Amino acid sequence: MGSLTPGASYVYERNGEEIYARQVGKTDRALVGYQYENTVDPRTPDGRPLYEHIKEDQLWGNIRRAAETNPTLQEALERVKVIYYLSNEHSSRHNR
Repeated sequence: MGSLTPGASYVYERNGEEIYARQVGKTDRALVGYQYENTVDPRTPDGRPLYEHIKEDQLWGNIRRAAETNPTLQEALERVKVIYYLSNEHSSRHNR
């Protein structure tokens, strides 16, 4: 843990690629790491990093869960499903 105090609460800040930790209520901060640029992942269909795919999947999960109690989101997701099904039907007809 380096110069951080065990059990203390910290705010993490980023300046470019450098990540700092600042104890809540204090102004001094300590360099705790670096955020490296994501590189293209050739194993993913669109070349985006796997991390981005995981975050997007989490987002869609959050949207689906929120739609359970939000009628506006429910309606929007139903429209997305219709567009998805129609576009798949359309593309399968052209691929025959």
